Amino acid sequence: MSFRPPVSAISFALRKVAGLDDILAEGRFPELAGDDVEAVLAEAGRFAAEVIAPLDAGGDRSGVRIENGGVVMPEGFRAAYAKWVEAGWNGLTGPTERGGQGLPLMLNMALFDMWNAASPSFAIGPALTIGAAEALGAHGDDALKDLYLDKLVSGAWTGTMNLTEPQAGSDLGALRARAERAEDGSYRIFGSKIFITYGDHDLADNIVHLVLARLPDAPAGTRGISLFLVPKYIPDADGRPGIANDVKVGGTEHKLGIHASPTCTMVFGEAGGAVGWLVGAEHRGLAAMFTMMNNARLSVAIQGVGVAERATQRALAYAQDRRQGRAPGRPARR
Repeated sequence: MSFRPPVSAISFALRKVAGLDDILAEGRFPELAGDDVEAVLAEAGRFAAEVIAPLDAGGDRSGVRIENGGVVMPEGFRAAYAKWVEAGWNGLTGPTERGGQGLPLMLNMALFDMWNAASPSFAIGPALTIGAAEALGAHGDDALKDLYLDKLVSGAWTGTMNLTEPQAGSDLGALRARAERAEDGSYRIFGSKIFITYGDHDLADNIVHLVLARLPDAPAGTRGISLFLVPKYIPDADGRPGIANDVKVGGTEHKLGIHASPTCTMVFGEAGGAVGWLVGAEHRGLAAMFTMMNNARLSVAIQGVGVAERATQRALAYAQDRRQGRAPGRPARR
């Protein structure tokens, strides 16, 4: 069955229950009016139904694959993502000075309800990119923001969150990825990470990894973790993707219902060290990463809402179409 975006229900919940109308009345977003909200929701619903939803079933059946050391996405994903970036959906809440639209986070979460209902495999990638942009904007220095932030806000480049390691699980204090200082002010990153959402793909020209690692003189536990920006391709003097960094995908996981989302094992530094740059202060990386983690928590929560919406629509359609029993006056079958 086709996906029917519940635009009216989302509009009511957003404006009357969550209080967006009151926020707009206070003048906190002077360029946004109620009619604008309705227009954004309607167009997002159309995009979800016509562009994203057709990817879901086929993408989940075929999944992703690794070719020539990189992840290849299912058919249709590249074209859909290009339309996503062109339409400006990735930058809805991004800072206006970086090319974003500066709109309310609650509006973006309402849209991600529809994106996830249409295809959770597609929606989770931009969710991580938006979180990476928020973390870099809050904690990165001006040089890093000038080079990377505009592209993350637009979605031209995508972002990832590299926390989990095979031996550590959710215990970040036990991570072993290490970083070494280089003479030019950059760092060299070594180690592996698992369960990295959209760790590699062919949708964008570059992938910006945010990686937690330890310096040699780091304190033990979570107080000794630093955060590094490690691009798949190191930008050249003109800010374009240049030489390949010492980063590779070691394999992909297979997750129920989101086989088209490339959940990767990432390997850093097998050929001398992946080049990275510090985000925030040394040994204060976990605090910086929490900016992205909190954004991801919202995104995962709304993913559950979107998946439940799609499941409800399918269950209702099945219940209405399924034949059970016999019509009055018809003899029973023998």
